[in-house]
Amino acid sequence: MSNGSAGRAARSLVRPDGETSGTAPLRTFLHTADGISIDSVYDPGPVVYDTSPSPADHPVFVVAHGFTGDVDRPHVRRVVRVLARYGAVVTFSFRGHGASGGRSTVGDREVLDLAAAVGWARSLGHTRVATVGFSMGGSVVLRHAALHRDAEGTDAVISVSAPARWYYRGTAPMRRLHWLVTRPAGRLVGRYGFRTRIHHRDWDPVPLSPVEAVPRIAPTPLLVVHGDQDGYFPVDHPRMLAEAAAGHAELWLEPGMGHAEHAAADPLLTRIAEWTAARLRESG
Repeated sequence: MSNGSAGRAARSLVRPDGETSGTAPLRTFLHTADGISIDSVYDPGPVVYDTSPSPADHPVFVVAHGFTGDVDRPHVRRVVRVLARYGAVVTFSFRGHGASGGRSTVGDREVLDLAAAVGWARSLGHTRVATVGFSMGGSVVLRHAALHRDAEGTDAVISVSAPARWYYRGTAPMRRLHWLVTRPAGRLVGRYGFRTRIHHRDWDPVPLSPVEAVPRIAPTPLLVVHGDQDGYFPVDHPRMLAEAAAGHAELWLEPGMGHAEHAAADPLLTRIAEWTAARLRESG
């Protein structure tokens, strides 16, 4: 795992239709430290930054989607619309997903993708950056916070519906996911059914697990969010993460909530945004 520079943004920028304000988002391809192109979008939120105050006065949320998601998926754009009421938002497609290059390593080298996105957010002038991850993205934001204490680091971490440990097969959805990742036929389904290109090689070495990463995150504020009806990872996963934080993390077990972005209702996303804004104000 490389902890070097996250790379750079491509020169050309595209402005798609605005979602949350009169200022249109920017779209570009970032380049990771290992040379993967990452499709990325910056939404400035409700504030027009060519007037006072500057981006440095406003937080930015960097959103890490779940496995088989991408920057254009409706459930990802819904997350953006809620968070953009509270600050700018950077979204991106992990490697192997959507229009990004490379192949998915299912949470390993995706840390470099997130580091590139965080570095881009800071290059746009934001001094307060929060990472918000869902499912696979939730494990990535935890590992990123533990491994990157540099310019590509974060000031607050929110992990939603994340696993605590690797190779979990205790639920039917996770057994199906392992088939998708480990079998040639499954990877074909991933490519043509979910627009997700999955690497055929096993991890070597096995990356730092989320539960091993959590103790390294302090003093950065950490919020762990999980539904008590999550069909992928039961509640022992968030409890393990919170316990590993030794009192540093805040744990929200959400009654009736399922898994990841699809299950994160707008009121919950609003609470997450408000929690994050408060922690960033305190740290700033």
